[in-house]
Amino acid sequence: MKIIDAHAHIFPPKIAAAAAAATERFYAGATPPQAQACDVFELGDGTADGLLRSGARAGIAQYLVFSTATAARQVESVNSFIANACSEHPEFIGAGTMHVEYQNYEAEVRRIKGLGLRGVKLHPDIQKFALDDERILPLYEILQAEGLFLISHTGDYRFDYSSPRRMAHVARMFPALRCIAPHFGGWSEWEEARSCLVLPNVFIDTSSTFAFGCPEVAQMALNTFDQTHIFFGSDYPMWDPSDEWGRLLSLGLSDSLLENIAGKNLEAFLNA
Repeated sequence: MKIIDAHAHIFPPKIAAAAAAATERFYAGATPPQAQACDVFELGDGTADGLLRSGARAGIAQYLVFSTATAARQVESVNSFIANACSEHPEFIGAGTMHVEYQNYEAEVRRIKGLGLRGVKLHPDIQKFALDDERILPLYEILQAEGLFLISHTGDYRFDYSSPRRMAHVARMFPALRCIAPHFGGWSEWEEARSCLVLPNVFIDTSSTFAFGCPEVAQMALNTFDQTHIFFGSDYPMWDPSDEWGRLLSLGLSDSLLENIAGKNLEAFLNA
């Protein structure tokens, strides 16, 4: 069975520890209200090598990797870093990033595509803009035209920037734009995700849910979403990919469904 981790963040070695720690601080103490308390993350070192070491324990073959620009000035350097990491590691499939205040979406998206990156990652809660903000809509139009996907953090009970209904709004406005809504469609807003994100161009991943003691969230998602629209993801460095794979295995899924979530669904998505 081929396993692909569809959700992994990597950072340059010089800043990896600080970047991983900053992400941990952002989520520290923010256990979803309906989940079990989980104050200790399984924080990895945030490097490409650390990701590969962690994934090797579970036999993970490939990784969709990205990072988030926290300011417009970081966009180009982040995209170049991810492209270089993919060149150095054939196991990596890369996605670029963008920022709502970046001045030339079109030129950078074309550069992203030219670098061999497959989509664009956003994190509205960290970047502080609504996912369906009118300023960012031209980006989605360009992504749709260029055949690149959107992956955006979706759902956080503390903010409204990334709510599942905003992702649904984007997906409906741009029906040919393939959208990935991680964390079973809405980290900490899973019920809302199930109510509005069952759409033909919306896909979800399994990251940052199992460790909060929420197997029932996974089961309800599996009963709600198209089972071909679900990817395995770890959210490294917040969680260890091998541990997250073990948590997926613990659900006792059928061999065919497990194989699809493990990698076949993402391969079909990338080859579409």
